[in-house]
Amino acid sequence: MRDIIVIHPDDSVAIALRPIHKGETISVRDRELVILEDIAPGHKIALCSIEKGSNVLKYGYPIGRAKEMIPAGAWVHTHNLQTNLNQKLDYTYAPVLPEQRREEAEYFLGYRRNDGKVGVRNEIWIIPTVGCVNSIAQQIEQKSRPLITGTVENVCAFQHPYGCSQLSEDHAMTQEALAGLAKHPNAGGVLILGLGCENNNIQEFRAVLGEYDPERIRFLNCQDYPDEVDQGVECIRELIAYAGTCKREPCPAQELILGLKCGGSDGFSGITANPLVGAAADLLTAQGGTAVLTEVPEMFGAETILMNRCQSQEVFEKTVSLINDFKDYFTRHGQVVYENPSPGNKAGGISTLEDKSLGCIQKGGRGSVVDVLKYGEPVRIRGLNLLQAPGNDLVAATALVVSGAQIVLFTTGRGTPFHSPVPTVKISSNSDLYHRKKNWIDFNAGALLENGSMENMSRDFFRYILEVASGRQTLGEQHGFRDIAIFKDGVTL
Repeated sequence: MRDIIVIHPDDSVAIALRPIHKGETISVRDRELVILEDIAPGHKIALCSIEKGSNVLKYGYPIGRAKEMIPAGAWVHTHNLQTNLNQKLDYTYAPVLPEQRREEAEYFLGYRRNDGKVGVRNEIWIIPTVGCVNSIAQQIEQKSRPLITGTVENVCAFQHPYGCSQLSEDHAMTQEALAGLAKHPNAGGVLILGLGCENNNIQEFRAVLGEYDPERIRFLNCQDYPDEVDQGVECIRELIAYAGTCKREPCPAQELILGLKCGGSDGFSGITANPLVGAAADLLTAQGGTAVLTEVPEMFGAETILMNRCQSQEVFEKTVSLINDFKDYFTRHGQVVYENPSPGNKAGGISTLEDKSLGCIQKGGRGSVVDVLKYGEPVRIRGLNLLQAPGNDLVAATALVVSGAQIVLFTTGRGTPFHSPVPTVKISSNSDLYHRKKNWIDFNAGALLENGSMENMSRDFFRYILEVASGRQTLGEQHGFRDIAIFKDGVTL
């Protein structure tokens, strides 16, 4: 195994691939470099002397500036590196549009719905309009599972704390999120479960939902029935009878929407797992499919790369608004825009938000940005989309699902059991995590550090994605994990 990796020829740091000890000598750039202190895997080593105040380069871009003079062979991390980021910036559109790729169409077995959308699962979803009925939804789920028949694969209740005592934008975001779930093609049938007196009551929610298929979506107010659980189970029985006749059929990959997400990143995430997901996203969009990149705060410091890949001035301006509106969100709550890497990120080798962001956007591949979506908006244009949502794993992954992602690709260097409402593929950035947490991790991108080929592995990974789309369960699905979290910005009454 190699000692280090240098990502870009202009970089002033390398990444340790194994524990490197003080006093060791390693070969890099046709010379011998003496290591001045112990360096953990995933952490950065100065390749040359870096003057105080000078930019430190990784991925070919600045990830911050030196707080002090950093000698060659020294450990580069939070103790001697600080961010260059501050508040809002002025941006200029300088398009660098990649060549449009074309790939031969590949297929998966999916469920085509009456509205033309394609699901990769055929499940019955129970969606509470308000958190007050969460326990009822759970009881209905448990009592309905023995009724599963035909091609129905599961009955799932999604609990959340909202739907009442919210104001203006928060209330609207809750309604939009729940409406997006109700219309999601992975659900062959949906029970909207209300209480009866909540702000987001069924009548109000129907107005947000718009047109719907009454065979596929049913409504139940718990206050209207002596035994709401038995009534709910009867609704599920009818939905199972309807959805159970649906069958998988060959569908082109262009019908897929992949949500792109990372969590618990480490120093290898931007080298292995995130670029692997980016390569898969490129393969999909080259076949006419869609990938959605979110985690807006983890674009800060790398946003100009995405802006210059926008296919038009209009999309560029929407991207500028996406970035600046999220910075306004931070400052409105008295928070600095660059305080993002978590303790786990830092322990794994990520030092600044630029360091994290430059690795994070690798998940978007190299294609043009075709559209920018507000929270709760569905995908309209095929290709690479940007989506308004925070970095929080549960909130961002839920936002991806609400916008239509049938599968979420989730990269991690630290590991997490979290699973969204749709198949959530966990991709490890390093082999150690893959071997330690085989009950969490579905695919090991760490093999790229062991001389694996990105071209070959990305093709293998894409075939794996098509298998998941055709019914292969992720580990999270096998464990029965399902989580949602709705974005919230304002006051709760």
